[in-house]
Amino acid sequence: MSKLNKFENKFANKSEELCYLPATKALTMFRERTLSPVELLDAYLARAERLEPALNAFSAQRREEAVSAARDAERVYGSASATPRLLEGIPVALKNEHTLCGWVTTKGSWLQGNTPDTVNAPVSQRLLDAGAVIHAQTNVPEFYMAGFTRSVRHGVTRNPWNLAMTPGGSSGGSGAALAAGLTCLASGSDIGGSIRIPASYCGVVGLKPSYGRVPVTPIAYALHTMNHIGPMARTVADCALMFNVINGPHRLDPAAISPKLEVPLTFAPVKGMRIALSYDLDYFNVHEDVRAALEQVVLELREQGAIVEPVVLGWNSQAADAVDHRLGYETGREFATRILNQNEETSDYIRHFAVLGMQVTGEQYLASNQIVGRMYDSLAAVMANHDALICPTMASIGSAAEGEKDSMTLLRHEGMTYPFNLLSRHPVLSVPCGVARNGVPIGVQVVGRPYDEATVFRIGAAVEGAIWQGRCPDMALILCSQQEEALT
Repeated sequence: MSKLNKFENKFANKSEELCYLPATKALTMFRERTLSPVELLDAYLARAERLEPALNAFSAQRREEAVSAARDAERVYGSASATPRLLEGIPVALKNEHTLCGWVTTKGSWLQGNTPDTVNAPVSQRLLDAGAVIHAQTNVPEFYMAGFTRSVRHGVTRNPWNLAMTPGGSSGGSGAALAAGLTCLASGSDIGGSIRIPASYCGVVGLKPSYGRVPVTPIAYALHTMNHIGPMARTVADCALMFNVINGPHRLDPAAISPKLEVPLTFAPVKGMRIALSYDLDYFNVHEDVRAALEQVVLELREQGAIVEPVVLGWNSQAADAVDHRLGYETGREFATRILNQNEETSDYIRHFAVLGMQVTGEQYLASNQIVGRMYDSLAAVMANHDALICPTMASIGSAAEGEKDSMTLLRHEGMTYPFNLLSRHPVLSVPCGVARNGVPIGVQVVGRPYDEATVFRIGAAVEGAIWQGRCPDMALILCSQQEEALT
């Protein structure tokens, strides 16, 4: 607890409320001195100690450094002369991909060894520079190549809404931590849906920015156009706040866009906007619960004065072939080489993916460019007459926490996310819009015109305000599960 008397302890014995405070609200309370950064961090650390055994959202925690950073932030807010930075004192969890000096970024694999990081990733450095309190590293599937979160190195991560189900992947630990109230903000990355899949299944908000908005390193990843770093949060405004911190040009990423973009944190009404609608992107088999949730989104947007019109994109399963061939050729072959050259245990799905990648031909890889070109053309025609497109994030209502041997099966048939990694210049925001019969949340994607993040946040806020309004899972179920496991 804070030792500064000038901070009023209005939330004593209310850790639940503290752990679900939006970052925007926490920053206001810090400035008003009705909440201390140390108090907020303490609430998160205590909650993680209670819930982590059942969830396994974190691969590491950084408690001592985080407490020190929170105390520094507390002094800033207690000083009449210091100026708080944009995220001063806000607890943030980093995906086990974004390096941080002194940490071991394992990427979920024993192949990475135990060598500490010697450089900060651009996203990590920008969060530190903004005053964020980085307190945990979130779990991932091995080398991020799955829509679930399981690895031989770190085990299985579970969904706080239903422990038998996956939180998604590859940013599954980030999604689970946010949903369970274990962190305020979290970083993610998205090469086929790895931000939006866990955002959907965990009932949180996640942005796949336009390609080049957020810098990526090293250079091989920066030039991979399907690869995006992005923010994850519990509210649209918090997601926009974090986006404003991490986007912008960087000397190590030649693809990073200049100038830096600042999106508003308050959102204009959607009245008069024209929004295209697709329930299935013309080829997905969408679960009836997902379809019903999207129908509610449509009703709410129309009630707010938006014009929502069904459209035909002309897409088909060739899009799935394109993502298989691109990821297999560019990434699967790399894994195959690493697995062959090192004698370490690897996860079944990464071995399977590597084998499939070695089977992709150069002709198939080049043919994917033609498929993507046709998809761009059809979406451009839709966007010429609409401000955005909405569609489900996931076609399904979830799968088992342990996942499968073939990780690409889930992506091909359930992830309505990967088309927009192929079409990487379009920003996409996933916003929760309902809960399925199995207790797993449902997300809607808001797809913007190229490089128009402001519009996807605007529409996402309209959905959030009408439908979601801060729902959270029942943590009593998690604690009960822990007790049952202990007894057995």
